This record gives sequence, C-alpha cells and structure tokens, in this order.
Amino acid sequence: MLTEKEKLDKLTMLGIELNQVKDLDILMERVLLDARRFVNADAGSIYIRDEDRLNFTYTQNDTLQNRLPPGEKLIYSTFTIPIDKKSIAGYVATTGRLLNLPDVYEIEPTAPYRFSNKFDKTSGYTTRSVFTVPLKTARGDILGILQIINAQNEAKQSIPFSKDDEKIMLHFASIAAVALERAQMTRAILLRMIRMSELRDPKETGAHVNRVGGYALELYEQWARRQQMAPKEIDRARDSLRMAAMLHDVGKVAISDIILKKPGRFSNDEYEIMKQHTVLGARLFLDSQSDFDETAMQVALTHHERWDGKGYPGYVDVSTNAALPGFALPDGTPRGKKGEEIPIFGRVVALADVFDALSSARVYKEAWDESQVLDIIEKEAGHQFDPELVEIFFSSLNVLRSIQERYRDKTE
Repeated sequence: MLTEKEKLDKLTMLGIELNQVKDLDILMERVLLDARRFVNADAGSIYIRDEDRLNFTYTQNDTLQNRLPPGEKLIYSTFTIPIDKKSIAGYVATTGRLLNLPDVYEIEPTAPYRFSNKFDKTSGYTTRSVFTVPLKTARGDILGILQIINAQNEAKQSIPFSKDDEKIMLHFASIAAVALERAQMTRAILLRMIRMSELRDPKETGAHVNRVGGYALELYEQWARRQQMAPKEIDRARDSLRMAAMLHDVGKVAISDIILKKPGRFSNDEYEIMKQHTVLGARLFLDSQSDFDETAMQVALTHHERWDGKGYPGYVDVSTNAALPGFALPDGTPRGKKGEEIPIFGRVVALADVFDALSSARVYKEAWDESQVLDIIEKEAGHQFDPELVEIFFSSLNVLRSIQERYRDKTE
C-alpha cells in the first residue's frame, strides 16, 4: 500500500509516464492499474463516452483473476449504458461530479441511481465500496468514467474509500484524461488511415484492424513471457505492436483499383503487383523516428512471410525493391524469409490476420465456420505459421474469442 508521500511523488511522474503510452487500449489498462494502486482497490472499470452512451471498455478484478489458473486471463463482456441518472456511471457522466459510495447495497432510496447486482450474481463477486469519477477533457467535456471498486485494508477486507482517496483520485483523473484524450486522437488518426485504405479495399475495416491488433497483442504477450522477457520490454513492444498491426496492409493504398477490387482470381502478373503492398507499406516508415516506425515497417514488410520460406517479399531492399546481396534466387527474385528469420512481430500478425480473414464475412465470401478456421490453422503449423505461436493461439482461444466479440463488424 502506497503512503501519502509516495502517492504525491507518483502523481508528479504520472503525466510523463502515461504520455509515453501511445495505444489507447494499452493506456486504459495502465490507467486502471495505476488508479487501483493509488487507493489499494481490488477492482475497477473504465467507460468511454460515445455520444449519448457509455461503452464499458476495460475492467480489472484481482479477486476474480486469482480464481483462475496461472497465466489465464479474465474474460469479460463489453456493453453500453445510456448517459442518464439511473445508473451510477451514467449519473457521474451526466452531472460531471464524483460519487463515493461506501456500500452500493445500501444506497439511499431517494437517490436517482441504482446499483445493478447482475454481475455479482453471475460472477460470485461482492461489490461494496465504489468510487466513480468523471474523466474530463481540458474543455470540461466528459471523455469517460473511471470507476474503482472495493478499497481494501491490510487484511484484504473491503472498506469505504476515504476523503483523502477522493482528493488523490481527482488529481489522478485529470492527469489520466489528458493522456486518454491524446491516445484517442492517435487512434482516430490511425482509423482515418484505415478508412482511406477501406475506400480502396473493403477488407480493411476498422473492426478488422482492431481485431488483428488485439489478436497480435495477445499472441505476442504470451510468446514474450515464454521467452522470459523483462516486463518493461514486453510493455514497450506491446504499445508499438498494437498500432503497427492495425496498419499491416497500409501499402494497399498504392495498388491499382483494377487489381485491388478485382472480383476473380489474380493472374500471375496481377498477383506479383499485389504482393508489392508489403514493400510499399514498409517504405512509408523508412524515415524511422520511433519504436513504432520500426515496428510498423517490420509488420508491413513481413506479415506475408511463411515459416517454410515460401512467403513474400523475402530479403528485399525496401528502398529499391531489389533482392539484398546474397539473397537472390536464380531468377533474381528475393529468397523468402523462413523460421525465426521472420521477425516475431511479422509472425504474430501473419497468424492474427489469417485468423480474422477466414473468420469474417466479406462482400465476396461468407465467414468460415470456426471449426474450419481452427483446422486450417492447426494444419499450417510449421508450414505457414510459427508452430509455437499456433500452440499459443490454441491455448489463448478464449481470449481471442472475447476480442472477436468486442470488435464485431457493425453489419453483424
């Protein structure tokens, strides 16, 4: 448990630390974890505003997490609630004022809001103290809601949140809101780039790239833990990877509509042109200025390489599109990268992209049945895909399904 001095010292560094996190989803995870640590809370959630509704976006719960086997993640459902005074979160979003409830099962009958115990009943969890604070932009607009649940004493018993907790969390919320607003702007820019691609290629939807980003993040995190990588190194890579995975096919904006939107099979010449989207995408990030640029270039260039070396574009000079010295095949084309020659970011996005492409309906095809998709992925272990990543894929299937549900296509 942090002392008051430690909390104040931490707050002074918090803005700098949070603004180093660029991806919105990863930032929400970090914000919620830090908030809970500040007031020693067992659980918490973040709601993000979407016009006149609040999207239940992210949650953590130590009690429920500890009931799971080691390494298994907590699965939760996403939902939306109206911004009105009938719910606790809705009331705080409507009024813009914090709400500190010592026991949600003893809310005054005259209060306009009510606590829904549906989650407690289905999960076997007991919610008691709930602190809800608005996340406001610099203009005073409500960005979302931060809700912290069950303050704990040293004996791990639930206690009310104190007045000191209120002061600390108000400061925390103002700092977190600035970082979240910036991350939302970054996500919006990425999605605008995706919409630009979508105008050219109907497969590149916002939902598709968010799913690919989520899948890639989960696969990479589990792989990195197996490699016993340092947590700080994993966190740094995750931040860049999720955004880079969303832009894996950005190079398609440079491919002709005649090829990109062709309804039938490509000719050999058309396929060779289509394959160039990997090099063209990587070329956008040649002037690398950050970890994200380097990761995005790797992902764009290598997400169509195959474990067996039969993928593309292979060992190519991105700036000239020629085979690198010593890696040209007899016909002059670059040799494909194989096995661990392929960067891990390219390997995870390759698997994530194929899983989503097969699982999703498109204007030219129906979604495959999940059993068919899983059968293909299993058969391609050691051929198209890294066999260790396929093993991780199947061990993480419940988490991947939850990501799939969270970012469903709007037409579904």
